Amino acid sequence: MTRKISWGLGILVVILVLILNLSWGSVAIPFKEVIRILTGQEGTKASWEYIVLHYRLPKALVAILVGISLSLSGLLMQTLFRNPMAESYVLGISAGAGLGVALVLFGGTLLPAFITPYLTSNYTLLLTSVLGSVFLLLVVLAVSSRVKNAVTVLIVGLMFGSFANAIITILTYFSEADQLKKYVVWMSGSLGNLSQEMIFLFLFVVSIGLGLSLVLIRRLDALLLGDAYAASLGINIKQTRNLIIITTGLLAGGATAFVGPIAFIGLAVPHIARLLWQTNTHRTLIGACMLLGSTLLLLCDMLTQVNPHAILPINAITAMLGAPIVIALVFKYRML
Repeated sequence: MTRKISWGLGILVVILVLILNLSWGSVAIPFKEVIRILTGQEGTKASWEYIVLHYRLPKALVAILVGISLSLSGLLMQTLFRNPMAESYVLGISAGAGLGVALVLFGGTLLPAFITPYLTSNYTLLLTSVLGSVFLLLVVLAVSSRVKNAVTVLIVGLMFGSFANAIITILTYFSEADQLKKYVVWMSGSLGNLSQEMIFLFLFVVSIGLGLSLVLIRRLDALLLGDAYAASLGINIKQTRNLIIITTGLLAGGATAFVGPIAFIGLAVPHIARLLWQTNTHRTLIGACMLLGSTLLLLCDMLTQVNPHAILPINAITAMLGAPIVIALVFKYRML
């Protein structure tokens, strides 16, 4: 009964935060008006209805998708590496995705002009971002198989991330002004720049990642007890790792491609979920991460709008909230 109540409260909190997010902004819209508009009724003001349906609701949906993607990818990586500090940003996976995007945006100057529009399409950006994240993840996984120390794996991940960022810096040096502007905007992170087509594409990617995560539930629980135990249950370890890598690449790489690199969500949310639900079972943690990740990103999106004259970068807000959590985890797991 207690668990049912916790799930009910979690869903209720997401709905309440979503309504609060839709009413929050430079133009304050009353709660009742937001509910009227969401239920298909005509708003008191046409401008309110336009703002909610055509600007704030799509941005809120993107925030929910990003929260789900990064939270699930963080949970999968922490299980794969059996490392409480594993996360796409910390391990350099986001840098790999960023390198893929940078190669597309900046590489156009080296190719004929008629090819450039195809390179900068949404599908190409998504593909290169996912491939970049999967490549870095494979490298870090190869290192982790040889080095058992958690801190060493994190340092190696950071170094590969720094190497990817160094290549990006070199590419920006030779880029043109409009290409550089596009990349800077992408790097700052934004939830409100996606078209309807891109949102549907993002939803499709997240749905595949979520489906694969659900398929992996039993294998993920077994991996927590070690590869030998999982193998004794008849689980193919190599196949399981490959599936986790593909799923993580889709979730983390997809989110990074669409909204830019966003830090610490994948690191913090799984730990908060374990703390609140008091379990390590992935059947529960996957749902909990979806609820908490959605709620946290919606709240962070609201904090980006504290200044009515300018919208702050979303990754700056998540970093400010996530950095204290990282410090607390370092001391909790005695990783110094």
